[in-house]
Amino acid sequence: MSAHAEDELPNTADLEWCHEAVDGVSRTFALTVDVLEEPMSSYICVGYLVCRIADTIEDAEVIDPEDQVRLLRLYDRALDPDDDTEVGEFVDAVGPYVPDDAGEEWAVVTEAERVVRTFDALPVDVREAVTPPARELVQGMAMFVERYADVGGLRIQSREELEEYCYYAAGTVGNLITNLVTRGDVDGDRVDRLYDTAEEFGLLLQLVNISKDVYDDYEAENNVYLPADWLEGEGVPQDEVTADEHATATARVVRRTTAHARTFLDDAQTYLETVPTTDGNTLAAWAIPFLLAVGTLRELAAEPEAAVTAQGVKVSRQEVFAVVSAMTGGSGRASLSDLREAISSRPFHRTGAAPE
Repeated sequence: MSAHAEDELPNTADLEWCHEAVDGVSRTFALTVDVLEEPMSSYICVGYLVCRIADTIEDAEVIDPEDQVRLLRLYDRALDPDDDTEVGEFVDAVGPYVPDDAGEEWAVVTEAERVVRTFDALPVDVREAVTPPARELVQGMAMFVERYADVGGLRIQSREELEEYCYYAAGTVGNLITNLVTRGDVDGDRVDRLYDTAEEFGLLLQLVNISKDVYDDYEAENNVYLPADWLEGEGVPQDEVTADEHATATARVVRRTTAHARTFLDDAQTYLETVPTTDGNTLAAWAIPFLLAVGTLRELAAEPEAAVTAQGVKVSRQEVFAVVSAMTGGSGRASLSDLREAISSRPFHRTGAAPE
């Protein structure tokens, strides 16, 4: 990444494109960006896209693992402020692998120069907050792809390796967010409490995604995140994780994964109760994905078998709307425990506590 002689504001058209791109690649994360205020909304938006580029490469089954590793390491060098590698070199290298029917996530990859140009125009302290955890995410993804290069897809072996993967995929993002929200004058004890729980906040969200997306992760991306030793204990070969004859046994492993995810709920809530709401940051931005994760855990507990079929597991649009309405309508930190308890028992829009 080139050095910067001076800072300037991002080009308006580039910034608008980045916001539209987030809407296209992740409706869930777009909710977070939409309820943040400026400038944090743009900081998080662009930081997310910087990370999403690597995520698309890691998930691309159409790319040979050795080439995935090469591309991820090239991208990492392009993000390194002390390296002369330009992001255009990464774009040129990835070009031959872009599918003909590429979706919006690939549009972000092919527009990596635009994403990085927009990122480069952000204030120095913002770039310094985002770059280390973003690079750690990229390096971790390269490491995991290389680890399972002979298989052609990730095959998590144990709970310890599952947590290691979740750290690189999402714990790093928790640290990225925390770096951004603690740039100002924040009490030292508060900063310590945030960093003590930031990774757990990320791990909660990632474990919920892993639990609910077993079918899609394997069928679309050839990745199995349910630990091999847990599956073996239920008599399920890892490469038959979505087979009909193993549905009940695999569902028991999904139930075990969701139980592990629940162990991070308290720390994630502590993070929310501590996070500063300055520089455009809002409680709603992070409470919404937390509460939707609580709802998803409820649905997984009720029907874990759905996670290993094309049906999948998710909360309804009505519940999403009710949670967003509650958090953007004035619900504060004091409400988090009550909201969490209500949502853990039944869909929020049916509790009687949700806004009409």
